[in-house]
Amino acid sequence: MRTYVDVHVLQTVPPSNLNRDDAGTPKQAIYGGVKRARVSSQAWKRATRTAFADLVDPADLGTRTKKISALLAEKIAARGGLAPDDAERVATSVLSDLGIKAGKKAAETAYLLFFGRPQLDRLVDLIGADLPRLAGLDDKALAEAVKEVPVRATLGTGHPIDVALFGRMVADLPGLNVDAATQVAHALSTHAAEVEFDYYTAVDDENPKEDTGAGMIGTIEFQSATLYRFATVGLHQLLDNLAGDTDAAVEALRVFLTAFTTSMPTGHSNSFAHRTAPNLLTVAIRTDQPVNLVSAFEKPVTANGHGLLAGSVAQFAAELDQTAALWGLRPDLVVSTYDTTDADPATTALGPSVPFPQLVTTVTTAARDRLQATRR
Repeated sequence: MRTYVDVHVLQTVPPSNLNRDDAGTPKQAIYGGVKRARVSSQAWKRATRTAFADLVDPADLGTRTKKISALLAEKIAARGGLAPDDAERVATSVLSDLGIKAGKKAAETAYLLFFGRPQLDRLVDLIGADLPRLAGLDDKALAEAVKEVPVRATLGTGHPIDVALFGRMVADLPGLNVDAATQVAHALSTHAAEVEFDYYTAVDDENPKEDTGAGMIGTIEFQSATLYRFATVGLHQLLDNLAGDTDAAVEALRVFLTAFTTSMPTGHSNSFAHRTAPNLLTVAIRTDQPVNLVSAFEKPVTANGHGLLAGSVAQFAAELDQTAALWGLRPDLVVSTYDTTDADPATTALGPSVPFPQLVTTVTTAARDRLQATRR
């Protein structure tokens, strides 16, 4: 049975430059005929994956890098007590079966490869007892000795939760692809937003008092916004990516809910100290399809002297109701965390507000029940 866990967040962000383009300007998009603040899905996925390390032992997570050969060589050197050059030769020979295009720099692949650190440990386990002998072979004999090592099978199974959630695409080796269980939308402001400029000066501390000029001047572009953020987790795909392990899938969902909700991209964070807590979190469990409710804000929210958050909450709740009434896309479960002073008219759609830890427990318990029912 297909099950989707939709995650909706409304979050106010003060003057900030969370995610900039190649010119340093905060990213934007036209939606509903007006310019909106935008944070790319890649930026928030990166922030979410980084936050995983606070919730899970980093050694059990994945890494996305061009340096798979160097990482494997480090593990080989540590396990077998080999010299760095010998470890690099063995690592290169073991990974040669992948056939991934080489990068411009030595010992790097042409593109980033997302894999689990435990998967590299398992590769080393396969050859660990034989490392001293392998290091003494010439290149031809070494290649022959490691050609039966199941590199593709090792990297293609036993995925860590971040690879299972966000997937992997390997152009050279479609057999190593992992279908993502999670989709993340670009965050958009619920209202029209313009870019502003902060003109700053820096004083040279060693200048004499009579020298009143600035030692440095410059500008930083910024925006402030109430953002709508959306992500969805295909629970059935997550279970499949984790080889049918219900406990691992539920734990992955718990980690994702916590990390996605509370994480924040770090662009210009020292300049703006922009980290805020969400103002609304609504999680909907569905068996029909994921439903991004950004259409609630196609007509941009206006402040009217009362701020933007209350209007954003009201429009979101109305869209949740309308989507169910018009299209029959009615969630099986809706759980929300929000400040009730911002949402009195919306409580019917959103349900009563519960503390965030209770929301996570409610959602993961419901997810476990569904996964166990599917396996019966």
